[in-house]
Parts: sequence; C-alpha cells; structure tokens
Amino acid sequence: MYIDIHPDEAVFLDRVRKFTAEEVLPNTREWERNAAFPDEIWPRLGELGLLGMTLPREKGGGGLSCNAYCQAIKEVAKGDPALAMNLSAINALCTAHFDRFATPEQCEKYTAGVVKGEIKMAWGLTEPDAGSDARRVKTAATPIDGRPGYFHLNGRKMFITNGGKADLIVIVARTSDVELSAFLLETNQPGFVLERRINTVGVSASNTVQFALKDAVAWHTPCKFEEAIGLLYRGRLGIAGMAVGIAEKALELTVEYSKQREQFNRRLADMQSVQNMIADSAMEVEAANLLLSNGARLFDMGLPVIKESSFAKLFASETANRVTNRAIQIHGGRGMTQDYLVEKLWRDAKLTEIGEGCSEIQRMVIAKQVLR
Repeated sequence: MYIDIHPDEAVFLDRVRKFTAEEVLPNTREWERNAAFPDEIWPRLGELGLLGMTLPREKGGGGLSCNAYCQAIKEVAKGDPALAMNLSAINALCTAHFDRFATPEQCEKYTAGVVKGEIKMAWGLTEPDAGSDARRVKTAATPIDGRPGYFHLNGRKMFITNGGKADLIVIVARTSDVELSAFLLETNQPGFVLERRINTVGVSASNTVQFALKDAVAWHTPCKFEEAIGLLYRGRLGIAGMAVGIAEKALELTVEYSKQREQFNRRLADMQSVQNMIADSAMEVEAANLLLSNGARLFDMGLPVIKESSFAKLFASETANRVTNRAIQIHGGRGMTQDYLVEKLWRDAKLTEIGEGCSEIQRMVIAKQVLR
C-alpha cells in the first residue's frame, strides 16, 4: 500500500523499522516474562525521537505528521504491541497535552525531560467507576490556599498504562459538580499511593496499575474536559496503528508458515481453506490500512476526525483479532504454544478492542456522527 510520507519522515520510519527488528522484536518474549520494559529503553526511545513525535519542533519535539506517528506505532507494534501501546498514549495524550494546554512554565519544566526519556509519563482518566463513561470521574481537585494553580487531588485511578513507572501523570479530575479538567502530578510524593499492579492477559510488559491520590499535589493545566478528551481522537488513530501492526505481523508469519508446513503431502498454502483465510486476512489488513491512512490524512489537514478515527480504530482492532485468530487456526496446535509468536499477537490484539474506547463506544460515536 502506498503511504504519502515526507522524505524526512521516511528516513525516521526506516530508523524505527531497524530499531524494531534489532532491539524490540528479539526482546518481546523476555519483556513479557518480566512483565516490564527495561529502564534503559526510555532514553533509547528518546534518542530515536519516539517520545516527542507529535510535539512541534519549536517545543522540542519531532513535529511529525499524524500519518508518520501512526506508521511509527504500526512498525513498533510488529515487534512489541505493549511498547507500541505505550508510545501511542505518550505521544497522543501526554506530550500532546503539553502542546495544547500546558503553560509555558510547565513546558519549560517538563517537556525536555519527557522527550529525552528522562521523565516517564502516563495519562490518568479511568477509575473504578469511570471507564467508558468518562464523565463519572470522581477524583476531586481542591485549590490549595496560597499556591495559585496548585490543587490537592483525592480519588483513585485504575488501568493506567505505564502508571507504575511514570514520574509524571496527567490526571483528569473534577473541579466542581459539573466541571472536570486536567492536572500534572509528580509521583514522587506521599500523596501518590501505588495500590496494585494489574496483571493482564496481553500487553503484559506495560506497567498497568491502580493507584490512590490522598491530598496529592498537582499543577493545573488550563483546559476543559471536552478539550482534554479531544486528544483521544489522535489516540484512537494510534491504537488503530497498533492494531494494524499486529495484524500485518500475524499475516506475515502465517504466510511464511503456510508455505513451509506440509500436511497430506502438500503445503498448507496450497489448500483452498487456508488460502481463503489468508485472502480474507490480506483484504482486511489492506482495508484497515486505508482507514488508518485516511484518518491520519484528515487530521493533518486540520479537519475533524471524530468519525474517521472511530472508523479506523474499530475496524483495525476487530481486524487484528480476526487475523490473529486465523493465524492460530492455520498454525494449529503449534499456534497455541509459546514457540510461535502468533500466540502472543493473538493475546495482545484483544487490548485494541478495549483501550481508547471499546468497540461498542466506537459504534456509538460513529452512529451519532452519521445520524446527526
């Protein structure tokens, strides 16, 4: 498939592919076993420009297009989907928050460290009672007397990607009965209480956690809830890129396996039932790529992508699950073992139907846009 990428961005993506092939894919099983990325990965990601992709150059970032950002996430997902998920969130939600809403003082204090990988970040929206219904956030923000711009936060957050490793978290909290906003919270304080690591079926290397905030001190970033939630549109394109990467890798491995494996004195690749599954997977991967590319292109044009980001995220995530399921089927019993990567891709793919808005929410968003 042809992707319209600026020559400078093409060079960047070549570096990402090389990094993924040499430093990510060979380690994906070890990272999963350890349920963690090595600490040294963060400055390496910063060195490659993967932590500031969506941040403008004048603010210290790479100033990449949404298209290049999505393609980078896709490439990393072919090596380790959990790492791709983290990069998607960090770029679309965390560094983008600095671009859109942070004050000059906040940018001066944090952005250089974030982009270099010296300050690890997370984005904190979900709570025990606030998942798809984000307006149910209960974490309360109370102004601190004598410290303009600073608030005490009290509440609980869960399913926070990289929350157990983060030095700085963007927290969505309630400022009144009807208003919510976002705050920058440093985790090295008594008010941040890490309660538990959440063990997940897939993307296990990502440090997903639940934590409590008890009079935690946070710095307000002047934005409304609707503005902060608006970052999810590019985030959904990032998860779509992750899903397409998983699907492409699973298809690639399946095609290779089907050409090598023989049953009944012929290759699996010569069996029509296998060819049908591979054909369906190839077609769906191509369609997912097109929806992803279209959403990113419209974003880069400055046009609304509410519907298009949901198109891409919904179709790509369900494609990733169908393609990895077929990959397991074609690999047979071997596909159920950890000797073959399709097993891991199958488990990792499920997250893409849930994170950044589950499939049911995406259908609600699409229907609302079509019917208005």
